[in-house]
Amino acid sequence: MPIANTRKLAGVLALSIGLTLGACGGMPTNRSLDSVKQPVIERTNYTLDVRAGAGGLSIPEQQRLSGWFEAMDLRYGDRVSIDDPMSSNATREAVSKLASRHGILINQGAPVTAGYVDPGNVRIVITRSNAYVPGCPDWSAKSDMNYNNATSPGYGCATNSNIAAMVANPEDLIKGQEGTGETVVSTSNKAIDSYRNQAPTGEGGLAEGATGGGG
Repeated sequence: MPIANTRKLAGVLALSIGLTLGACGGMPTNRSLDSVKQPVIERTNYTLDVRAGAGGLSIPEQQRLSGWFEAMDLRYGDRVSIDDPMSSNATREAVSKLASRHGILINQGAPVTAGYVDPGNVRIVITRSNAYVPGCPDWSAKSDMNYNNATSPGYGCATNSNIAAMVANPEDLIKGQEGTGETVVSTSNKAIDSYRNQAPTGEGGLAEGATGGGG
């Protein structure tokens, strides 16, 4: 009997230890307030080859390129570049005018794309960036115990996902816009001085009006 009781006690102890370790599975480990779920920026190049001559792009080619810009919904944050073996100023000017209708300037240089640009052709490249947070939402923590006093695996998912979805130019998440160095204090002071120098509305007294009543 004592041997049997000892074996039963050892089996219960082993089972309890196994359940305890199993409950610890997925326990949070990040003890800082820095989210491990950070936005990732992906760039995609879209290309269109158009015919170009000594005088730049013909009217039909310009119409085709304009339709492509509209179909691609060219917008803020996109980068447009030209891969032109001839480096024609006329071609660049024609593409610049079409891109300027969407508020886009032409970039210097062009990214490397697959294939070759055939003679007599010019490759227009739209580089579009997309921001997202991989691994969100994260509900991998299966235990209510938190011996590490750590944040949940999905900590920061909501905030970073919203920022990635709302930012107009995803490239700004990598490097923000640089200032021009020009001060606008003089411009802002004009509005402030105008507000301060404005005479109060009640300075001239109350307007007189007839007090007579009707019958």
